[in-house]
Amino acid sequence: MKEDKCCCSGGTTTILACSGGSNVGQITNEVAKRLDVAGVGKFFCLAGVGGHVSGMVASVEGSDTALVIDGCPVACAKKTMEAANLDSYRYVVVTDLGIEKAHSFRLSEEDVEQVMSVCLASANGSPAAEVPSEAELVETDSSSGSRGRSGCCTCG
Repeated sequence: MKEDKCCCSGGTTTILACSGGSNVGQITNEVAKRLDVAGVGKFFCLAGVGGHVSGMVASVEGSDTALVIDGCPVACAKKTMEAANLDSYRYVVVTDLGIEKAHSFRLSEEDVEQVMSVCLASANGSPAAEVPSEAELVETDSSSGSRGRSGCCTCG
């Protein structure tokens, strides 16, 4: 099981997803959840960054790496980062991978796995085989309970 760390304590990767209202937006959300469960990084609150919540912005700034995942070229997540003056991050756009945007929430496991693979390579080069499937994610979430933190920032 992965060890939870405060984002501002170093040695961490923050993952920020657009989580938008389309298939590609929801793919970013699903990928971010799976990367977090796999221990690749911590799925973080993009809305808090966009709201300029000081502790949240500081947490992203304090992480070693940030991975920003946008669903489409509208680039809401990227624009949120720019508005918060956060310009050091790795960036993936789902539609750049050939996945078409649609107002649908039925996600193709094949599409999710494709985006997962690209995000893993972007984040740290970990092999895709280490990332849990959707079934494993549900099982892990239901058995792990709360992972709240306290400390110097708003990571918990």
